Amino acid sequence: MKRETVIVLDFGGQYNQLVARRVRECKVYCEIYSYKTPIEKIKAMAPKGIILTGGPNSCYEPDSPTYSKELFELGIPILGLCYGAQLMQLILGGEVAKAPVREYGKTEVMVSADSPLFQNVSPRTVCWMSHFDYIAKTAPGFEITAHTADCPVAAAENRVKELYAIQFHPEVLHTQEGTKMISNFVYRVCRCAGDWSMDSFVEESIRAIRGKVGDGKVLCALSGGVDSSVAAVLLSKAVGNQLTCVFVDHGLLRKDEGDEVAQVFGPSGSYKLNFIRVNAQERFYAKLKGVEEPEKKRKIIGEEFIRVFEEEAKKIGAVDFLVQGTIYPDVVESGLGGESAVIKSHHNVGGLPDYVDFKEIIEPLRDLFKDEVRKAGLELGIPENLVYRQPFPGPGLGIRIIGEVNAEKIKIVQDADAIYREEIAKAGLDRSIGQYFAALTNMRSVGVMGDERTYDYAVALRAVNTVDFMTAEVAEIPWEVLQKVSSRIVNEVGHVNRVMYDITSKPPGTIEFE
Repeated sequence: MKRETVIVLDFGGQYNQLVARRVRECKVYCEIYSYKTPIEKIKAMAPKGIILTGGPNSCYEPDSPTYSKELFELGIPILGLCYGAQLMQLILGGEVAKAPVREYGKTEVMVSADSPLFQNVSPRTVCWMSHFDYIAKTAPGFEITAHTADCPVAAAENRVKELYAIQFHPEVLHTQEGTKMISNFVYRVCRCAGDWSMDSFVEESIRAIRGKVGDGKVLCALSGGVDSSVAAVLLSKAVGNQLTCVFVDHGLLRKDEGDEVAQVFGPSGSYKLNFIRVNAQERFYAKLKGVEEPEKKRKIIGEEFIRVFEEEAKKIGAVDFLVQGTIYPDVVESGLGGESAVIKSHHNVGGLPDYVDFKEIIEPLRDLFKDEVRKAGLELGIPENLVYRQPFPGPGLGIRIIGEVNAEKIKIVQDADAIYREEIAKAGLDRSIGQYFAALTNMRSVGVMGDERTYDYAVALRAVNTVDFMTAEVAEIPWEVLQKVSSRIVNEVGHVNRVMYDITSKPPGTIEFE
């Protein structure tokens, strides 16, 4: 059965991932594509609806992102947001110009006409505006349905052709009734059934994996993190003993994590997996010696992972498929979804060497956001303590150590991170913070410990709250907890004399430290 889908055409907007996330919250599957996606591909996908994102350009400029008029003649419901709304009006015969008054931030919007988009939405509702252009004249056939004190066309629609344009951003939390508006679009306008759920995803995935793998052998890259653990259990349920899980201990894991992973997934664990542990610490350290640039470190670690897997595959015999725990934010941030710039390379996403010795790579979680991966894990029967384990990047501590990676630095950050996690758990904050960890900066400074002058490292603590891991706000950890963590790290961890708390949100920062 074909999955009903709403697609997002990205025109360079900073909130493109949030648009897709909000649609999925309505139990409707959604994917992001670039505005450069050919019309033939869109026709072939036969989406239930299309959403055009915002963007930083002026749509009337000659080199600005655009699309052909044919898009609006497909008979598919379309919702344009901000830039997408302006572009829709311009292409269909309206006028867009520089606004006399720029609107930015929370703005009261007055709904002035009955509209499917504003069903059960208050007549006066607070929305998030961010525009310096405005729709000066609507296209023929469009009715204005909302306005603000300074914006005459806050929303307009051609109900007959099911084309909707809104000047604000319903996808951000600052728009108080934005979820209602998106829900109205996918249900009242697109007439979606809303059958996107974790139980259906798990069932569909198991069927699809069985069909693809057949009687082939599968090698799973198991790190012990949430993503790879869920992927491993999903594959295990699909193909049973055709699956071999290889856990590469690259020496860049959290304190004692290698042994913990082996206890859970190894022979004495509750999962009957073919489990192989490879102790490759020295091999990775040698490859990383002298390397300081973050992207280079990521690529070295990623390629070495593949090399280790190839070697293990040869020991096992013929292996047809490699499984990786790639998730949707990895795809988007690697520049493969929409118009996002490449924020980071990821050893799970594209960019694999041409000589990888596997028939095909299977990425069963590629379509999921992090919170959806957790829901899938619970659906698969994985215990909560594993499902809600702190996220951990594939390159491990290699990207939580600024500058060169070596055994001494790894021990510092392992010990500091263990103290941090222990105190967060003692304070009862471990399930209320989206992600938290310690990182080692390459800054050294003068300190005084006892009667001696020191010249040692500074550790940075990071803690953020997030739902989809695409955006994040800094977590407000109680001062007394931070004081306790800082005191313990300085006193118990060698070569550290300073602790800092990173209060940068995402954007402009990333969640990880490199």
